[in-house]
Amino acid sequence: MGLDRYSSDPAMHATFVVLDFEGTTPAGAPAEPIEIGIVLLRLDQAPGGWDLAETGRFEALIRPPAHAPVTVFDTRQTGITPAMVAGRPDAATVLGGFDATLTAPPYVTVAHHAATEAGILRRYATACPTLAAAAMLDTIRLARHACPGLPSYQLDTVLAHLGVSVPADRHRALPDAAGTAAAFRQLLIAGGSRLSWSRLSQLHNLAGTAPPQQPTGQTTLF
Repeated sequence: MGLDRYSSDPAMHATFVVLDFEGTTPAGAPAEPIEIGIVLLRLDQAPGGWDLAETGRFEALIRPPAHAPVTVFDTRQTGITPAMVAGRPDAATVLGGFDATLTAPPYVTVAHHAATEAGILRRYATACPTLAAAAMLDTIRLARHACPGLPSYQLDTVLAHLGVSVPADRHRALPDAAGTAAAFRQLLIAGGSRLSWSRLSQLHNLAGTAPPQQPTGQTTLF
């Protein structure tokens, strides 16, 4: 399967929470989420060797605050309309509900251009303390090491280079999270083969960020 080399590292047996937010970007204020998509992955032994197995998915539309309404541009980009988010739970409620399901640590979050997701988690850390306390890996930074010289590191370009089909409904949160999960798997294979990656600490050193919020007294995994 191409991931056998990672199996001897206990830290690689964490649950990888691959996430994507779609959002609005109000003038003079940080981005606000209007949709979240998550794919959960764990390293698992299959008959053909070790691989990343999908263990769950989550998606939800989110009602943005009044100062960050869904705009025509947002709808053109994502297909999400104001009517679709009207009456939906707010970000704190959605993130808190998902966070309550995270009962088997450790967790590592994964995102493409992780600074965006990290910023949202940081601002809503009170609602999702487990998710916000997880260290994060950025697949853009992993791709720059594993696949140098690409014309860009947008998700579509990285997927095409890795031979992975671009998901339907791109720029919706769950398809983008699924695409990021597929890219993450292929990047681990490529980095293991070309660059001898084999440990989570290596990935963190190359493409990691500190948890959006570090709880008092918590020690780092790395």
